[in-house]
Amino acid sequence: MNWTTQDIEQLKEKNISIEQVEEQINTFNKGFPHLEITKAATIGNGIIRLSEDEIVQNIRKYNYESRKLKIIKFVPASGAASRMFKVLFELMKSKPGSKEFEQLMNDKSFAGAANFFSNIQKFAFYDDLRKTEILKDKSIEQLIADYRVHDILQALLDETGLNYGNKPKGLLKFHKYDNGMGTPCREHLVEGTLYASGTSEIYIHFTVSPEHMNDFKEHVQVLKKHFEAHFAVNYFVSFSVQKPETDTIAVDLNNQPFRDENGNLLFRPGGHGALIENMNELNADLIFVKNIDNVVPDRLKEETTKYKKALAGVLISYKEKIVNYLQKIENQEVNNDLFNEIEQFLKKELCIIFGDAYKFLSLEDKLAYLFNKLNRPLRVCGMVKNEGEPGGGPFWAKNNDGSISLQILESSQIDLNNPEKKKIVQEATHFNPVDLVCCVKDYKGNKFDLTKYVDKNTGFISEKSKDGKALKALELPGLWNGAMADWNTVFVEVPIATFNPVKVVNDLLRPEHQ
Repeated sequence: MNWTTQDIEQLKEKNISIEQVEEQINTFNKGFPHLEITKAATIGNGIIRLSEDEIVQNIRKYNYESRKLKIIKFVPASGAASRMFKVLFELMKSKPGSKEFEQLMNDKSFAGAANFFSNIQKFAFYDDLRKTEILKDKSIEQLIADYRVHDILQALLDETGLNYGNKPKGLLKFHKYDNGMGTPCREHLVEGTLYASGTSEIYIHFTVSPEHMNDFKEHVQVLKKHFEAHFAVNYFVSFSVQKPETDTIAVDLNNQPFRDENGNLLFRPGGHGALIENMNELNADLIFVKNIDNVVPDRLKEETTKYKKALAGVLISYKEKIVNYLQKIENQEVNNDLFNEIEQFLKKELCIIFGDAYKFLSLEDKLAYLFNKLNRPLRVCGMVKNEGEPGGGPFWAKNNDGSISLQILESSQIDLNNPEKKKIVQEATHFNPVDLVCCVKDYKGNKFDLTKYVDKNTGFISEKSKDGKALKALELPGLWNGAMADWNTVFVEVPIATFNPVKVVNDLLRPEHQ
């Protein structure tokens, strides 16, 4: 590939090497391999179902141990809200009174415009909408009755109104409260006091887009002042942005670098998998991971709190066993019985099937193998029964070293043209709600370098467009997919009540958000 002086300067500014870019272009040419799944993880076969007694025990475990741990709640929050309003944007672009307008207004899909307008008073942002300059002298209900909704859409989506079409999800009003603070950001701060600390110090980290950083900081400052007084706690809220060096190059349909009208290379954000770099910089004993839009109002937080603490208790118990085994191996205190116990722990508890070469290793090499498998970052992931919601799923998958372990996979990573693999996917009973508790320190208390546990072969190529021209974009291995592929993984069933994401605006009409 011939790179111009302008290209080289641009790469230097972004702290991206020529080798990285050429490796990405090579990936466009060869594509990503499908992952080899062997079976779906199900209850008793990769997914743990806790009894009520076990839930109580794990909560008690976490409540006791949390007082000694540095805990951070990690919230990916850079998602723009524009996708929430896709149908409304289409309606806004259409001509009032046209056939297209009428069809969109009566769209019966879940994200349909008719559903939005007929229930507009139920949205938490309704009062703010009425007070906008555009609508302050108008009746929203009359505008809807007369099919004159463009003013409403402008007041909601445009920067001359509430600007919800350009704001991040974290700053939109999801829920109604007397003080009017019902944003996802607010809900995560309240959650932090309920389960993300064993002390009065609450640490929360948001990853945000650079253009929204100041708005987030201002909003959090208001929330902090209110809730520090209300809960008698101290919040330590930090922010980071996706690093420019994790952006990936875009190519045209012939896999040649895509250039804008000025001849500059086009780079795109590498997807949420890039956030493993942000997570890697956190100094914590335990990290809760939960998406910005998966929140509920205060009246429903008890169930979420219960299972978050239970998952954390499971994590701590597993970590204690792992630390004990690693210390015994390091101190050469492993007799035959303990050796068999460690093997069984990895096979039965961590669900790792060793590669074929393992049985031919010497005892010393087998111990080294067991040590390396144990001495990795650990995550406990909540899994929800599949009731038709979109999302990746839990599977047993083959790793690069020939072993098989638990992985969270998206459908795009699986060869669905293979009848055998398609059947496995159809047999899956659960899906991933992004409900993780992570331990990122080793048995000596040192931080793992999380970037060393990423499977780079698990990214994703998608087709996009720029200025009307088609292009291909490269997403890095997903944060809870390939970016954590080489972690030790435990799946635990959690109830659907803990999963309430808002992907389209009409999701806010669900009873859980009212």
